Amino acid sequence: MSRHRARLPQLGDALFLTDGGLETTLVFQDALELPCFAAFTLLADEAGRARLRRYFEGYLALALEHGAGMVLESATWRANPDWGARLGYSPERLAALNRDAIALIEALREERETEGTPMVLSGCVGPRGDGYDPS
Repeated sequence: MSRHRARLPQLGDALFLTDGGLETTLVFQDALELPCFAAFTLLADEAGRARLRRYFEGYLALALEHGAGMVLESATWRANPDWGARLGYSPERLAALNRDAIALIEALREERETEGTPMVLSGCVGPRGDGYDPS
């Protein structure tokens, strides 16, 4: 549901939080194995979706504690056709996982958003190649 599309609250004077790097946190802090650094693969089962929810919950708690807004970024950094094919996902399955990623952050917003802590959904499918290689 597009709640803030006509007027993005993060463009005003209020403080907004974002998460701190989903894949980096999961791989380097939580020692989780992500194939090709692709967090969208966690959307394939309930345990993975629960792990993504736990990741976001810490940031949501901070936003609520400090009365800040939150930009919820979907777990879709590598969920594009090139990386999806490399990981063995059909275009249809990849599209479904992209929708699931948005549904997850939409559900979090429905559960946690308050008038004082608006939550904006953002979905990025990242670069076709290596994000650290500008060529």
